[in-house]
Amino acid sequence: MRRDHDGARRTVFTPIGAQARVEAVVRRLGDAIELGLLSDGEQLPGEPELAAQLGVSTVTLREALMALRQRGLVTTRRGRGGGSFVTVPEGPVEERLLSHLGGWSLEELRDLGDHWTAVSGAAARLAAQRTEPGDLHQLHRSVEELTDAADPPGRSRLHGRFHVELAAAAQSARLTRELVGIHAEAGALVCLVLGDERHLKDVCDRHRAVICAVHDGAAEHARALAEQCVQVSMERLVDLRLGIPGQSGGPHTKEGTRGQQSSSRRRRNTRT
Repeated sequence: MRRDHDGARRTVFTPIGAQARVEAVVRRLGDAIELGLLSDGEQLPGEPELAAQLGVSTVTLREALMALRQRGLVTTRRGRGGGSFVTVPEGPVEERLLSHLGGWSLEELRDLGDHWTAVSGAAARLAAQRTEPGDLHQLHRSVEELTDAADPPGRSRLHGRFHVELAAAAQSARLTRELVGIHAEAGALVCLVLGDERHLKDVCDRHRAVICAVHDGAAEHARALAEQCVQVSMERLVDLRLGIPGQSGGPHTKEGTRGQQSSSRRRRNTRT
């Protein structure tokens, strides 16, 4: 499991992208703290180094660190041995993650889901066309470890690792980088739905179905199954987001409700 943690941890310090805002940096580092990828008391890299790793300006990074300090996730010490240090807050992780989910609009969740669906579907299709059956042992390993994982953060890391390994099986460096970035952005959110044992079993069954389709070279079937894997989890996140008390879905609430109703129909159709 240590290799899994190290691999997921590396996603924390990958570039965020040209569209990065302060909020994106806060989400990336805040999620890594909530997922346990960064430990309580751990010192973050110096500001110039961290800004370079994330691909943002030092001004953007400083504003993000200020916001993280206000949330109690980072402490800054001056003088010799000083710097920015991780502070894991007390209290139930689920409550903090629900509060975090409340900061996402329905439009943002939908956009994230669309992006993730497209990338994972393309990775599965290409993997079915390019990989050899003997090269799928890492995907099998990830599913079995996910089945046995006890805590939601660990499950989230393994869930993300499966999709990254799917892109690696597709022999596409660009798709792999995309899925690393998506895991870094979505990992903490997925924590919220992987705590449900029934949903975890459903996810593992779906992952096994993807592997079978890739093994058989059924490219379009593998694509459709991988897309469904993502869609089911994102639909559950939308359901949770709509149910957060005191949180408004903004101008997309009505649309999100229609999406919730249609997603329920899709789930029924998928099971039949």
